[in-house]
Amino acid sequence: MSRYPLPDLNTLPLDIQEKIKEVQEKSGFIPNVFLALARRPDEWRAFFAYHDALMLRESSGLTKGDREMIITATSAANQCLYCVVAHGALLRIYEKKSLVADQVAVNYRKADISPRQTAMLEFALKVCNQSSEITEADFEKLAQHGFSDEDIWDIGAITAFFGLSNRMANMSGMMPNPEFYLLGRTPRGK
Repeated sequence: MSRYPLPDLNTLPLDIQEKIKEVQEKSGFIPNVFLALARRPDEWRAFFAYHDALMLRESSGLTKGDREMIITATSAANQCLYCVVAHGALLRIYEKKSLVADQVAVNYRKADISPRQTAMLEFALKVCNQSSEITEADFEKLAQHGFSDEDIWDIGAITAFFGLSNRMANMSGMMPNPEFYLLGRTPRGK
């Protein structure tokens, strides 16, 4: 499952146990990332505080589907199996499209997504792979698709944060939970 053994949930600090149990209640399982990173509680808290600040931000012009699409596309570019599978599942659920995650992970240019989302992913992948080459023209192109400067910051921040996550998952050998593979592909409970 992982190069580093997962800690026993009951041995973790109470605040972390509570958060993990909330996730388990909501999803029906504990995503491996929650236990894998909990081996270092201070880092776990910092990671999930920033994660939540980016992903739960309500005043953003990005939808939940947009955010998961960014993560899926850039995680594929970073060859992170854990994040492609886990966030691809969330992408399928939020977009209500069973094929979209596979399409975005393999080639977003051929995916069943909007021109706005295509521009968003083009920029996210540039942040992911060529951030030193970003110019004002990149910002202008996104503005033509209705993205504000704050939205563009969100695209960049999500890409950068999950670049860290991808590298930690790859380095540690973190594997996706089997439950993620079917989420958003089949009706729940089947």
